[in-house]
Amino acid sequence: MTDVNDLLTRVAAKAAASSGPLPPPASAGAVAEAERVLGFALPPLPPLPARLYREVADGGFGPDYLLLPLTGQGRTVLGEYASERAASAEEETPYWPAGVLPVLDWGCGMYAAVDCREETGTVLLFDPNALDDDGADAWFVDAGDLAGWLETWLAGTGWYREDAHDDEGAAAPVPMPWEAAAARIAEAPPEPGPAVRA
Repeated sequence: MTDVNDLLTRVAAKAAASSGPLPPPASAGAVAEAERVLGFALPPLPPLPARLYREVADGGFGPDYLLLPLTGQGRTVLGEYASERAASAEEETPYWPAGVLPVLDWGCGMYAAVDCREETGTVLLFDPNALDDDGADAWFVDAGDLAGWLETWLAGTGWYREDAHDDEGAAAPVPMPWEAAAARIAEAPPEPGPAVRA
């Protein structure tokens, strides 16, 4: 079992050392307001992502392209979630599941996302290049929980490293399809809530 306090200490240390100046942490009020606006689960944010935003920084750290801020100006977790859910609902083939927050943009339309319906925060990979006749085809399990995903970043063993496939004997990771994707995509989008202020 992961010692969350120890994990947060190590994440904060690596973030400070490798990400340059970090934004301040999100206030408890900002996190609570974000949860109220999202309103898709109880609690809307699993404990670990909520603590990351409250105790480390409001985004700006993590693998490669860095975590998006939860709230504020520009691209945010809340803004991307609302945008993707709305766009998905208008498509002939809906693709974005309810309760799945995009937390990191990998580029080329790909996201790392956290399943907020799971207390451990399963980390999912959205790859639109895999979209076909079913939006569920674009969803894969990246890590069984957010703690494990963060551990790969801390250890430098994530699939996203440029040299991830250069290690002798290392096999390329094979993402497994996310079995709950179709059912979650089929859920109606929530009524839009008021905008969240920074």
